[in-house]
Amino acid sequence: MTSNEQLEINDLTPEAFRTYGWMLGKPMPDGNGVPLFSNPATDFWQEHLFNTGAGGDAELLWVNYRSQSVEIASLEKHLLTQQAIVPLTGEIIQVVARSAADGSPDLSTLAAFRVPQGQGVCMRPGCWHATRVAGAEVTCLMLTRRSTTLDLIQHLSTDAAASESAIESIPVQRLEGMVQAA
Repeated sequence: MTSNEQLEINDLTPEAFRTYGWMLGKPMPDGNGVPLFSNPATDFWQEHLFNTGAGGDAELLWVNYRSQSVEIASLEKHLLTQQAIVPLTGEIIQVVARSAADGSPDLSTLAAFRVPQGQGVCMRPGCWHATRVAGAEVTCLMLTRRSTTLDLIQHLSTDAAASESAIESIPVQRLEGMVQAA
């Protein structure tokens, strides 16, 4: 089933992404209780306290995204952990939706965001998502839960049931304004 709805790609702002999680890569805060350090050689500050869920170990993944499809036909969610994605080599388009009361994707909340190189997003547990690139492959740093990664690999490799993630087909949505590489 194909939807006639076009999905507009939004600019990433903390306010626009708040319902799905947190924008990463904001300017250095002015303090206000946020741990930070600044001198002429370096600045660092707390951007986000990542939560893997009870008993979870955090892991960093290197992810290469290559899908340039303007069609979104399925979404994925992780049940136990937040998941952060930071594009390192280019811009990604992050498609997100909240969960409905029954756990399925709430398509009335479906949104797409341009995530520029050097910024990022951290999605809440249960946030449905898909990732696209407009041009060449984009390498991203991902922060996630180790057991969720292993569970997803097992599911995708053998079609075993996933216990920490879900992937669900949706009526096809088309990204508006995404120019595909020739």
